This record gives sequence, structure tokens and C-alpha cells, in this order.
Amino acid sequence: MQTVVFLILFPLAAAFLLLAVPRGRIRTIVVSVSAALIALAAIVLTAQVLGREAQFFEAGGHVTDVLIFAAEAALGLIITVISFRRRQYLAAALMLASLIMTVVYEVKLAGEARVTYNLFVDNLSVVMALIIGVIGSLIAFFALGYMEAYHRHHPDVPDRSNFFFFIVFAFLGAMNGLVFANNLLWLFFFWEVTTFCSFFLIGYGRDAVATRNAFLALKFNLIGGLAFSAAICLLTLNAHTVALSELPSAAAGAVLLPVALLAFAGLTKSAQMPFSAWLLGAMVAPTPVSALLHSSTMVKAGVYLVIRLSPVFTFVDGGKTVGLFVALVGAVTFLLASCMAVSQGDAKRVLAYSTIANLGLIILCAGLGGPKLTWAAIMLVIFHAIAKSLLFLAVGTVEHAAGSRQIESMDGLVGYLPRVAAAMIVGIAGMFLAPFGMLISKWATLEGLVDANPILTIFVAFGSAVTLMFWVKWLGKILIIKSAPENIETHVPGTQSVTLGVLSLMTALVCVLFPLVSKYFLEPFILATYSSGYWQNAQNIAILLIMMAVVLILSLPLVFPGQKERSFRPQYLGGANLAAKEKFHGAMGQDIQVTLKSMYLQNIFGESRLFPLGVVSSLILIIIMLGVVV
Repeated sequence: MQTVVFLILFPLAAAFLLLAVPRGRIRTIVVSVSAALIALAAIVLTAQVLGREAQFFEAGGHVTDVLIFAAEAALGLIITVISFRRRQYLAAALMLASLIMTVVYEVKLAGEARVTYNLFVDNLSVVMALIIGVIGSLIAFFALGYMEAYHRHHPDVPDRSNFFFFIVFAFLGAMNGLVFANNLLWLFFFWEVTTFCSFFLIGYGRDAVATRNAFLALKFNLIGGLAFSAAICLLTLNAHTVALSELPSAAAGAVLLPVALLAFAGLTKSAQMPFSAWLLGAMVAPTPVSALLHSSTMVKAGVYLVIRLSPVFTFVDGGKTVGLFVALVGAVTFLLASCMAVSQGDAKRVLAYSTIANLGLIILCAGLGGPKLTWAAIMLVIFHAIAKSLLFLAVGTVEHAAGSRQIESMDGLVGYLPRVAAAMIVGIAGMFLAPFGMLISKWATLEGLVDANPILTIFVAFGSAVTLMFWVKWLGKILIIKSAPENIETHVPGTQSVTLGVLSLMTALVCVLFPLVSKYFLEPFILATYSSGYWQNAQNIAILLIMMAVVLILSLPLVFPGQKERSFRPQYLGGANLAAKEKFHGAMGQDIQVTLKSMYLQNIFGESRLFPLGVVSSLILIIIMLGVVV
């Protein structure tokens, strides 16, 4: 229990310390040591928990409940005041409504709720703690060098990096609290803290666009928070419990509507359609924020909750219907977000749509449940967290080096930033290429869907096909051999280089070691949840490991490029070659620059065409889901 409490409270203590320490070497030491301790604590917890059944703790008491209520009310009032000052009256109204529900619950209903154990830890909690503790800490470490460069490139943005690191570490503590909370009241408190932290992180730049997008994220997540509050009230009235672990064994009439509302909250937090706009808007924030929100913490809170609800969908009468509609929302989101990613030229928007799509795939698996699909959902969470954080941080590094994050500006990246390019290639490969983990998880998803709902394999098949298209297109731009553009900053800060290297290694290692991850982390959890397991075929595992070795060997020249110049050799370019590389003298008497551009197919996959379709269809599915259980 001590390790669990440490993972919740220590990041908060580090956050307050970072508010006070001066910039420079002292802050670097505090961030580095704090990040290392959080990662180490997550690893220690893993050693303590693996091989044991779920452990429940009677943590806290009346004083703790009062403190949580006071903190929640104080944060709510702060957000309300800020919303009024910014004339964001809808955000203020939603926040006030949430506060009123919280106060009414504490006054009228709290005495009727039953929960013996406020905290618990099992294999799924450990998986999430490792993602938060290791990847989240690496992102914080990366931000040390990045934020200095960010303010050099954005002199108009006030340097509030102390506040930035305060929010980042508070965020990590809140996420740990969320994944260890068995008491839904505690879980809701940490859930709301992540909402408030994301609001401040997205709005860090304080310009009009950042402010607008921060409030958009706040409003969508407060809508989900209201659904969460309503679910707690209904559970207290009907089931007289707010224990997450007791939901699968409760009576259907008492839990179906609350569970549907909790699933709705999970859809908003994980940016599923029709709520995905908030995650796209989060791209205005500094890149570490994008990595933190998209890969390791914020959006994973939503899918984590839906995975926790998956046994309810499976075992409670009527739960399969609710789960089916949740899965359909995920399926629609996966297909349409994957398609819209094809039409994007901004690398961070490609990553944003890819994130939304993959979260949709996880929601699809969790909604239908069962051993195979739950295995696939958790594996997708693991592989996506590592590879996507690597990609976001690599894109942020390229943006500072080249002054652009457009994919079209990444021609020849492998020539002038080979190690960053190698990290980006590993991340892209991890998202779609055999034998990396995302493909393994998608294969398990298709296997599970054949048994559970074969029609939904259509969404996965077509969504995966367009996924291949946008990743290969991007990969091709990086691997083009051409001269480096002018004004390139080839120096990459040490904190960024180390983080990219560690995440690249983790992407490869998790793929190599995924049979062990499955055996020691996933299979015991699935066996305890469903009384049956899912195991990968040993022959397939051997083939995948051989493929992994080949991929790693082929990638070595990128990591160790040597001194050989990477450039075009003299060749026929459609006219008379010139001394300047990549130019020729054309038939019309003009010097022409050779360019290669990708196809973005705006007329087919453009946002203006597909986004309204996704919003309308997913909204209809959610309304039907809630209507069925009311």
C-alpha cells in the first residue's frame, strides 16, 4: 500500500516544489530525480504485485473524504471564476452544475454509499502505473530541454515553465490516483483533476487559439464529468455502493444506466466521436503536452474506465446491449478518424487522428469484452502509449530543428537528422508494421471479432487499410535521400536525445518481450476476470520474433550512419542537369526544382466530408444506448 500512496502523493509534492525552485540547474535536478523516483516506484510496485491476486486497501477515512471534497470544490470554483472572466459562460455553467451535484451528493446521499476499500491494485492497475510512471516521467524529462527551446522559438509566449512542470507532475499524481481508485468518488475526483490539468496545459500559450481550444477541451470533459456524477448518484440510490469492483456482480436494474453513463464519460475523455474535436484542438499546446495527453495519461483514462466496465457488459443482464453500442461508437471513430488522417499534412494532426482512431479500436474491443478482445484492448493500450509518445516527441524535435512540422518539410530527414529520423521510423513502424505490437493487437482484435461480432471486422479491416496508407506515405518522405534544407538546427538537447533513444528501445523491447508481457501481466488479469484466458500461438510468436530481429538489423545503418554523404547522384531529371542538386534546365528554358509531394485526397477523406458524418452517427448511437437503459 505504501508504494501506491507514494505514486499518488509524491508527484503532487514534486509539483509544489517545482513551483518554488528557480529555473536552470536546480529545476533540472528536481525534475530528473522526481521523474526517476516515480518510474522506479512504478517498477517496484510491479515486482510487489505480479503473481498475486488483486489487493484491496482500506485507505483514508472521513478526514480524507473531507479533504477530497474541499479540493474538488476549490478547483471547481477556480475554473468557474476563470470561465466567467474569459466570458466562457457555458464552461462556467457546466462547472457550476458539477459543483452543485457534488455538494448535493455530500449533503443528501453520501451516507447511503457503501465502499469498504477505497484503493486497489491488480495487473491492469500495474500496466497503467508503468505507462504513467515510465512514459509520463520520460515526457517530463524530455520537456526540460524542449521548453527552453520552445520559449526561444516563441518569444511572445510568457515563460511560465515552472507552472508548466507543476501541472505536469500534478497530472501524473492524479492519473495514478485514478487507476488505483476503487471508490468511484475518489476516481471521479482524480478524473476531474486530469480535466483541469489538461485545461491549463492546452492553454499554456494564452493566445486566442490556445484559450479557445483549452475551453473546448474543458467543456467536453465537463459534460463527461456530469455524466460521471449522475452515475455515482444513481449507483448510491439504486445499488447503495460506489465500489468499482462490485459493479459486475450487482443487479442489472441497479447498474445498467449508471454504467452507460460511466461509459459515456469514458467516450468523452478518450475523445471519441462526437467529442474528438477537443483532442485535435490540444495540438496548439507544446509538444510534451500532446505526448502526455495523447499517449500516456489523459486519453488513456477514458479507455481504462471502459476496460474496467467490460466485465459488466459481459456478465450483467442487458450489459451486452450497452457494450455493443459503446463498441459501435469505437468502430465508427476508428474507421473515420483513420480516413481523415490521410488528408492531413500537419504531422501532429496526423498523430492526433491516429490517436483518436486507435482509442476507438480499444473502445471497440472493451465494449464487446471477452478474453480475446480484452487481451487485445490492453495490448493496444501498451503499444500505443509507447510508440505514440515517441512519435509526438520526435515531431516536436523536428519542428524545432526545421521550423516546421509539415510532413512535406520532412523530405530527407534521414540525411540531416539521422538519429531523430531513426526514432521516428521506429515509432511509425511500431504503429503499423509487422512484427510490431499494434499489428499483433489488431490481429487478436480480428480473431475476437470473428467470434463476437463478425460484421464489425469490416470497420477494422477498412480502417487498418487506410492506416497503412498514411503511415507509408509519411515513412516515404523521411527516407527520401536529398540535400538538407537551409537553416537546420542539427543540435538536439541531451534530454531530448536520451528520451527518444529510450522510447525507441522500449518500442522494440516490448515487441520482443510481448509474450512475457502477455504471460505475466495480461493473462492472470483476464483469467481472474473471465475464468478463461487467451494465449498466442507459440509458432506465430517465433515467427514474429525472427521478423523483429531482421527489422532491428536493417535499422542499424540509420542509427550509425557513418560519414557517407546522403544525396542525389547525377541522373536524368527531365532536362539538362545543373550543378545545383535536385534542379534541372527544362525544355521551356527554365531552371526547375525537383519536388516530390504526397497525395492527401481531400475530396475523399477531407474533414469537411467525414467529420460531420462521424459526429451525427456516433451521437445517434449514444442516444440509442442511453435510451435503451433508461
